Amino acid sequence: MTSAMLTGIRQIKLRETPDPRIENPNDVLLQVSTVGICGSDVHYYKTGRIGSQVVEYPFPVGHEAAGTVLEVGSGVTRVRPGDRVAIDPAMPCFECDQCLAGRSHTCRKLRFLGCPGQAPGCLAERIVMPETSCFILPDTLTLTQGALSEPLAIGVYAVRRANLPDDACIGILGAGPVGLCVLASARAVGCRAAVVTEPIPERRALAVSMGAESSCDPADLNTSAQLNTVFECCGQQSALDQGIDLLNPGGTLVVVGIPEVDRVSFSIDLLRRKEITIVNVRRQEGCVQATLDLMASGAISIDRLVTHRFPLDRIAEAFELVADYRDGVVKALIEIG
Repeated sequence: MTSAMLTGIRQIKLRETPDPRIENPNDVLLQVSTVGICGSDVHYYKTGRIGSQVVEYPFPVGHEAAGTVLEVGSGVTRVRPGDRVAIDPAMPCFECDQCLAGRSHTCRKLRFLGCPGQAPGCLAERIVMPETSCFILPDTLTLTQGALSEPLAIGVYAVRRANLPDDACIGILGAGPVGLCVLASARAVGCRAAVVTEPIPERRALAVSMGAESSCDPADLNTSAQLNTVFECCGQQSALDQGIDLLNPGGTLVVVGIPEVDRVSFSIDLLRRKEITIVNVRRQEGCVQATLDLMASGAISIDRLVTHRFPLDRIAEAFELVADYRDGVVKALIEIG
């Protein structure tokens, strides 16, 4: 089969790889349909690493996917051939202390699609996943929406972690796909207003169309507007600093973005005097089905995030577009089958 492989810094090529096979009773063989390009994929593409996770070339990336079941193992009971499914890229052990404590996203033995040292990615024609990572799509949702459910689940989880008060007014720093998913999720739970910062004009406009009260360039933000909750969604030191400035005493900074650097810093003077709470978000935990239900009910729609579509044989063009933030890109999708 054909797979997309990282082969060096800012290099991604198509390679012929062995067809995956069912090896365990709970395995599901999937025909991959749609894959979204995520910011973490681009980190690996541009720098070859995220923190301690370092790519060994060649390496297949990709983790935002949906597809169709081709074959199932002898122990599979929830899905069957022909089912269309959203794919949860996380494959926890369900046995360690973290899993037993309801924290499978920090599983001691976690395997995650497209994560170096854990599991190859899903930018390929077929993959094998455990049944626990396959969520049947209702008839009202498309395979594209199934792939979008992965970043949206992060937004749903981030809002849960923030424990927003009723009628909240929030800040979202960064209107990339995850920031916009946070916006959609917050609006779905009754958030009264959201102030969004973003340097790319097309993304600012999209944030307003999705319900943001206002959206501006970070350089133009009036930090006198004091908020109780701010979501940092771009992984930038400047945004972390701005978030602390925006928060009222006793406020909460929810860190969702993934920095390219190993360390970030905070003004301990402001942090201490304001008694700011920092909440760190690690992907999502237990939100996939809830996210699909929200999408199916119409409570959340993020279809407008998709700005570009590419076939697999244009994968290099797609990654370059996303890496350089060209042509007003928000979410680029690779359509495989």
